[in-house]
Amino acid sequence: MTTTRLSRQGWIAATVATLIVPFVAISLPTASQAAAGATVSTSGLNSDGQLGSGSTNSRTVFGMVSNLTDVDEIAGGREHVLARIGGQVWSWGDGSKGALGLGNLVDHTLPTQITSLSGVTEIASGHYHSLALLQSGTVKSWGANSLGQLGDGTTAKRSSPVNVSGLTNVVDVVGGRDMSYALLGDGTVKSWGGGAEGELGNGTTTVKQPTPVTVSGLDSIAAVAGGRQHGLALTTDGRVFAWGFNNSGQLGDGTRTLRTAPVQVQGITDAVAIAAGADHSVALLATGTVLTWGEGSRGQLGSGGTADRLVPGVVTGLPAIASIGCGRDHTLVVSVTGQLWDWGQNDFGQLGDGTTTRRLRPISVSGIDNAVEAHGGRGYTVVLRSS
Repeated sequence: MTTTRLSRQGWIAATVATLIVPFVAISLPTASQAAAGATVSTSGLNSDGQLGSGSTNSRTVFGMVSNLTDVDEIAGGREHVLARIGGQVWSWGDGSKGALGLGNLVDHTLPTQITSLSGVTEIASGHYHSLALLQSGTVKSWGANSLGQLGDGTTAKRSSPVNVSGLTNVVDVVGGRDMSYALLGDGTVKSWGGGAEGELGNGTTTVKQPTPVTVSGLDSIAAVAGGRQHGLALTTDGRVFAWGFNNSGQLGDGTRTLRTAPVQVQGITDAVAIAAGADHSVALLATGTVLTWGEGSRGQLGSGGTADRLVPGVVTGLPAIASIGCGRDHTLVVSVTGQLWDWGQNDFGQLGDGTTTRRLRPISVSGIDNAVEAHGGRGYTVVLRSS
């Protein structure tokens, strides 16, 4: 699933300068800091080659993805992974829906370059689709498209990148399950794809939206995140807004009421990053503290129990945290010293602790002390590691 860091591009860094001031001592890692010699490690389910190991053997401890170095950025879909090195993109895992962008519907167990792409500055993944932001401020997409999540005006599956219609001045892209979001340079947000549960945020429950529309009532936005059927937006002054499906409280407004337009998440005024799992949400505060809310049945809130949270609550037992991410039902954070901590569902070893034991509270993962960021999908985790 998705996460957005405030350090992902210069525009965001500039617009949230006042937020980062109290966070200076934590020194958020950036993609450029990771790039020289940076590698990727994975753990968990490997049914479609999403671990990038050259096989389909799952594992409960982290191993290095083959043939990748100097990696700038990673993104995890449901069962596929993207990596960006400079302006080029590599992909591996499930290719059956076209999400690898390689012009075919074949799974790949090793990273393979998408040769039709260049000049890419950001990457993102939905369940079965992928997105790339280009230096021009335009967006490419590929993969599943039954609900219009590629934004090309059709519902045709694409195994190679196509243009998202009508988008310019984009500074970041994000994928949810069957929807996509783009953050524009003016601080507004566009959405497209499936919207039956309000996840487009435009005041409707449109089932299929194959071209971008505007998310209602948002401006001065610094970051966006997408879950299974809900979206999150972080403002430049540290507040968080949410919209879409809310059966587990993932919108954080104290209810389980579906919202077709953004509502403010309760009690957050100094967030610096946001992330979304399938039905849970995460925020990182300027103090390095982590908040979670939404579905808790698989331990993904790190609360020590399995109850849902309708409003944000603090995850205790963590050091100061620098970055946050989510898989479908697990949560991943990286400390200021580069240590990976995680919790939640672990049925395939996605927590990388050598077990398949669900964890209701954070654990520190042995051997991962040079992490920069971590993301995941269904039953697996992918970690970007500095050299």
